[in-house]
Amino acid sequence: MADYLKVSVAYVGPREQVLRPLEVRIGTTVREAIEQSAVIAKCPEIDLAANQVGIFGKLTKLDQVLEDGDRIEIYRPLIADPKEARKRRAADGKVMRKGGGDEGELPAEV
Repeated sequence: MADYLKVSVAYVGPREQVLRPLEVRIGTTVREAIEQSAVIAKCPEIDLAANQVGIFGKLTKLDQVLEDGDRIEIYRPLIADPKEARKRRAADGKVMRKGGGDEGELPAEV
């Protein structure tokens, strides 16, 4: 059994993307791996008290112990509520369709 695990830390910021492969000791937590990766030094907008984290798209806690091959993902806060944004897009689409073309006429295919 190896003393180390291979993991990676991923973050997609507003200006750059970071994917850092790491070798960490067995028993290392998500927080420890993020700190060892130096991603926070490269992307100072990350605040582990505010940003959520996950492993392969599934939310997890900072004290989660890692397994070999895990990809830790640091998520940015949402700018808008996805449900509200979808409602706005749907409402905008309805408004745009009301005035376009003759009634009963189908739009041309693109």
